Amino acid sequence: MVQSRARTSSKSKKKPRRAAPRAAQTRKPEPRKAKASQPQKTAARTASTAPHRAATSVAAIKIRRLSPKDLDAVVAIDAAIMGRSRRSYYERRLRIALDEPQLHVQFAADGPKGPLGFVLARRLHGQFGRPAPSFRLEMMAVSTAGQGHGVGTQLMQALETEARKQGLREIRTAAAWSRHDMLRFLDHAGFHLGRNLIVDCAVHGGRIVDPRTDGVATPERESWSNEIDYGAQNQNDYEALARDHADVRTLQADDLHDIMRIDRRTSGQQRDEYVKLLVDEALNDSAVRVSLTARVDGIVAGFVAASTDFGDFGRTEPVAVLDTIGVDPDYAHHGVGHALLSQLFVNLQALRVERVETVVSSHNFALLGFLYDAGFEQAQRLGFVKSLP
Repeated sequence: MVQSRARTSSKSKKKPRRAAPRAAQTRKPEPRKAKASQPQKTAARTASTAPHRAATSVAAIKIRRLSPKDLDAVVAIDAAIMGRSRRSYYERRLRIALDEPQLHVQFAADGPKGPLGFVLARRLHGQFGRPAPSFRLEMMAVSTAGQGHGVGTQLMQALETEARKQGLREIRTAAAWSRHDMLRFLDHAGFHLGRNLIVDCAVHGGRIVDPRTDGVATPERESWSNEIDYGAQNQNDYEALARDHADVRTLQADDLHDIMRIDRRTSGQQRDEYVKLLVDEALNDSAVRVSLTARVDGIVAGFVAASTDFGDFGRTEPVAVLDTIGVDPDYAHHGVGHALLSQLFVNLQALRVERVETVVSSHNFALLGFLYDAGFEQAQRLGFVKSLP
């Protein structure tokens, strides 16, 4: 019994020794946990400092005018978003902005390490039949590093401030209905759907039939395409093209006064300064000169102003923008407008431009009817406008 008690006692004495290792085991996981949680601690430190860095980056953002030295950064930001470089487009836009600062507004958002975003806009005077001048937001891009830090908001605020300085009360833009990210941004920025319609048309080689030609039926719009069906019946009916009834030429500088005359008669306004800008841009601004005049018996009876800048509004496909079309009322219903569009489409097809786009007031039924007859239809893009108080 004594021995038994001794064993029991010895066993009881051994328990503390066993407990010690257990206590040690309890303490040992702590450093292991520390090692295992090191990445988590690093992540935690990153998360804890991220709001500070974000706040610092927002506070450090500086808005300034774009300059030629920003070209590489602008091209890089755009290429990261679009998936390809559009250097020639931005080279031209930056150069034009320097040459005509009264028409173009371009801002950059600088962060601690360089540009985080940019915005390109231009002043509209009478394009698309608008009576009042406004800004057109043509391009805005924010780098991945700048997203979520209010860069786009600050760029918009700078554009709005500049618009107010110039006495403008509207900023207009357009976006594809499927660009949900852009639609959310425009909604957040205070834009709403405009009352104008954006219509476009696939370039179809100028196959616009003169409505005055007897015995030639206007083809169904669904049958127009970029390819001619040489197996179709009565294909010779389409040889009577509208452009054959007017002398359509490339717009020249000496056409200015004739275009002023036509614009005064069609708009009922004295817009000589706007027309001067229109002709100057047609000759110098557009990437390719595609603006035209139409003569009947040696007299300028109509004109069309179009441009082929392929980057506006984030477009990556080649699209021409039809800014203005005018026909002298004395030559209305003589096929002059059809002749202009017909030749325009021929020229654009040679340039591999796939579509023509324009903006029309939803109440301008005469112009809408003319464009629908030429094959235009509602585009997959929406027009937006922001009114400035």
